[in-house]
Amino acid sequence: MKLRVLWVGKSKEEWVKEALADYAGRIRRYCPLELCEVRDEKGAEAEEMRRRECERLEKQIPPGATLVLLDERGRQMASPELAAFIGTQRDAGIGEVIFAVGGAYGFSEEFRSRGRLLSLSKMTFTHQMVRVFLLEQLYRAFSILNNEPYHH
Repeated sequence: MKLRVLWVGKSKEEWVKEALADYAGRIRRYCPLELCEVRDEKGAEAEEMRRRECERLEKQIPPGATLVLLDERGRQMASPELAAFIGTQRDAGIGEVIFAVGGAYGFSEEFRSRGRLLSLSKMTFTHQMVRVFLLEQLYRAFSILNNEPYHH
């Protein structure tokens, strides 16, 4: 199984880049991981920005991949539940699982209907922080699946 994490916009702050590199390296001990940034849209109405950004995200999703969209309306999971989901995907022989983080205005309704919705929290976080939190949770999931002591 391969993991791909997509997000809209660049990771700007150095601490974010460092944390992403750290967790990406940890995850790659368990499976291939690809991090992909797609260009964010500027200077348009919110709905048009969502549409254009989702078109860019769509180009990164191969047929047959499982798509998980981080969305405030999504299902919240405890870390062991996320681990179980990833384990189920892996054991089912799913070739690629893709996690996507939208832009400032989220995903279009059409794109949202394509994937499973996951919420990291009822709280709102910056898009920069969500990237780090997501990768940390993916690493935690693999440590749970491998009975490692990272998750107590």
